Amino acid sequence: MKTFIRILSYGKPYSRFWPPYLILSIFSVVFGIVNYALVAPLLEVLFEPQNCLVTTLPEFAFSVDYFKTAFYFFLSTIQIKHGVLNGLIYVCIFLIVTTFLSNLTRYWSQRILVKMRTGIMQNIRGALFHKISRLHIGYFHDQRKGDILSSVSNDVTEVQNSVASSFHIIFRDPILLVGFLVMLFYMSPRLTIMTLLTLPVTAVLIARITRSLKRGAVETQRLMGRIISQFEEAISGARIIKAFNAQHYVHERFEETNVTHRKISRKIFNKQELASPLSEFLGVSVAAAILFYAGWLQIQGNLSMGWPAFVVYISFYWRVLEPAKAISNAYAVIQKGLVSGDRIFAILDVEPEIKKATHPISKNRFDQSIELKNVTFSYGIESVLTKINLKIEKGKMVALVGPSGAGKSTLVDLIPRFYDVCEGSVLLDGIDIRQYQPKDLIGLMGIVTQEPILFNDTVYQNICFGAEGVSEEEVFRAAKIANAHDFIELMELGYQTNIGDRGAKLSGGQRQRLAIARAVLKNPPILILDEATSALDTESERLVQDALTKLMQNRTSIVIAHRLSTIQHADEIVVIKDGTIIEQGKHEQLMKLNGLYKNLCSMQNIENSNNQKSN
Repeated sequence: MKTFIRILSYGKPYSRFWPPYLILSIFSVVFGIVNYALVAPLLEVLFEPQNCLVTTLPEFAFSVDYFKTAFYFFLSTIQIKHGVLNGLIYVCIFLIVTTFLSNLTRYWSQRILVKMRTGIMQNIRGALFHKISRLHIGYFHDQRKGDILSSVSNDVTEVQNSVASSFHIIFRDPILLVGFLVMLFYMSPRLTIMTLLTLPVTAVLIARITRSLKRGAVETQRLMGRIISQFEEAISGARIIKAFNAQHYVHERFEETNVTHRKISRKIFNKQELASPLSEFLGVSVAAAILFYAGWLQIQGNLSMGWPAFVVYISFYWRVLEPAKAISNAYAVIQKGLVSGDRIFAILDVEPEIKKATHPISKNRFDQSIELKNVTFSYGIESVLTKINLKIEKGKMVALVGPSGAGKSTLVDLIPRFYDVCEGSVLLDGIDIRQYQPKDLIGLMGIVTQEPILFNDTVYQNICFGAEGVSEEEVFRAAKIANAHDFIELMELGYQTNIGDRGAKLSGGQRQRLAIARAVLKNPPILILDEATSALDTESERLVQDALTKLMQNRTSIVIAHRLSTIQHADEIVVIKDGTIIEQGKHEQLMKLNGLYKNLCSMQNIENSNNQKSN
């Protein structure tokens, strides 16, 4: 129930539509009741015209008896003046008019509901995208991508197809049910009470089915997340799958999940389909009991209605069964949708680990330094960084080197606050970065990652990604600095060429140069380069490195490099091993220490190449 109410809460902007919807639904029910009530005068005009004669119009009263008597009065007047046939025409015209009004008001109410329903789903999707785009980076390390994609696509669709599509049953059919039950009580309280006594049996049976549906739905949604994840892996890893001839392995792995999902889904659908025939069988059984009981009352002389009225009573009863059956079916279907709703809200309820300060400080310039003070960080139990102390002065180039897994990328991720430190603090101009407005902090930094992140859009849009008010000349200039302009001009549509998913139409070096152009265009005071030139060929690396060297002049640059030849002229080189700083200084100073840095340089023949240059 809590999940259902939360889904409805996304319709708050459309709450003004509820009153007209309910009013139209009530009118639709009233006209529907009148339709079935007209069966009695129709039969009486045909078979017992003398029983429907009323010669006096009663005084007005807002009651069923008044409207019934008034209808019979006008019918009697027509019969007396114009004959039985005209009376029959009068009843038929009245039946057509009320049917038209019933369906017209129902259509209008459904139009309102469609607007509300589509609005709710739009708001849920918007909330999901807003949340996912702002979740901390660590969340995506802990969650399987397929589960997230399944919630965004499959779970939202399931909520729309089950919960949202059942709104008309949930809100209109109870009104219909109450309306016809009122008429049943009005016509024969004794018969109706007997009918109501059978409803708990139906409710218990349907409830048992829906409970099992909910349990199965949890498992199917979990498996669907795994299926989507395996599809995503098959697409993104297609080259590796073929290279290792692993098609059979991934197919078997997928089939195992797929078959399990089918078996559980089959059980759920079988039980879901059982709800409708079961409720219909129970309804017919109750109807048979009513017929028997009515016949017994008639034999005893205690049935206070004629046979036309009894036909109307049975008609009303069947009309009660329709919304009752629809509600029971909807309840069964909604259980699956609520499971999907729970998965959606599990994402929406994730507490952000990167929290904004109560009174964040605006920051639009970098003046002094970046400093890490006694910084310790871990993704879990084991620390990745331990007691890191490092100061980066404005305008300096600091290089981070060390073996893979030493914690270099984690360290630079702390500076734009992709993660918060576990202990210690990161200071920018002497103030803890947690005190700054997050968007202002990241606005001071340009980042080029080891793996270039590009989007399925044009070259132009990828370069000016996130920038506003940028001219074509600025984009072209950034591309030229990144040594990308020439190959872009050779593409089919130049800067308007779509580069495909993750830049699939480009080579690795081209993708990296576009990512560098994006950072160049942002023109930030702080540059973070995580293996920015690692995917470039020798010539492109030289050209881009020259461009980056010019770009880094009078800027603060933090560079992670495995190619140590690119960072020999850094103002400071920081050597990290096992999450701690073990060496620190300029190239010449570190070479004299005969430590890890010199060993790494020796492995890359840097010292020998330098000696050859000096000779």
